[in-house]
Amino acid sequence: MLNVIMLYIIATPIGNLEDITLRALRILKEVNLIACEDTRVTKKLLNHYDIKTSLISYHQHSRIAKVDYLIGELKKGKDIALVTDAGAPGISDPGNILVAEVLKNGMQVSPIPGASALTTLISAAGINTQKFIFLGFPPHKKGRKTFFQEVISQKYPVIYYDSVHRVIKNLKLLKELKKENLEIIIGRELTKMHEEIIRGSVGEILEHFEKNPEKLKGEFAVIAETLNKK
Repeated sequence: MLNVIMLYIIATPIGNLEDITLRALRILKEVNLIACEDTRVTKKLLNHYDIKTSLISYHQHSRIAKVDYLIGELKKGKDIALVTDAGAPGISDPGNILVAEVLKNGMQVSPIPGASALTTLISAAGINTQKFIFLGFPPHKKGRKTFFQEVISQKYPVIYYDSVHRVIKNLKLLKELKKENLEIIIGRELTKMHEEIIRGSVGEILEHFEKNPEKLKGEFAVIAETLNKK
């Protein structure tokens, strides 16, 4: 059982529900409350493992009142787990805001590691990732070109996340900005039944999706690397 009042930061599967640690399952059962991005998504995970812990939504649109409520629950002696829909909280999601407030209030935070699209793709990339840069999600509109100019200007591999709705448009912009020596690795549906990791030039990746439009689904993790850097 839990002995110290704590906010637990728990990584959840990015696709395959088996990709969760035994420790994460134990903590999810023992805490008093689970703060999650989407209660419907987290409920599927909990139902799969017969976990009955109460849920409360906490996401990028949550107001400071929700943070204050969670801080108040911790002060009452309740343990809370923070999860996102998939992967590790705090990576391209607002988990860091809650963590900062918990620490500011003198309470403890404990990370429970697990799945992440970032590390999953890196592990299968087959490139030198002793140093890399992670940029999260590209902007939807304002700053999008600047974002991708930053991607191609780096001397190290750049990793970013993309959505099914914008990945083609963003690849086309990359092709316009950097016509040579840019290699792309895309992880799609990672850990799921239709997992696919594809590698090639931007043109080759675009051609792949043009020939296989049915594969434009799910979430995308992207590595962009400029070859023959001086």
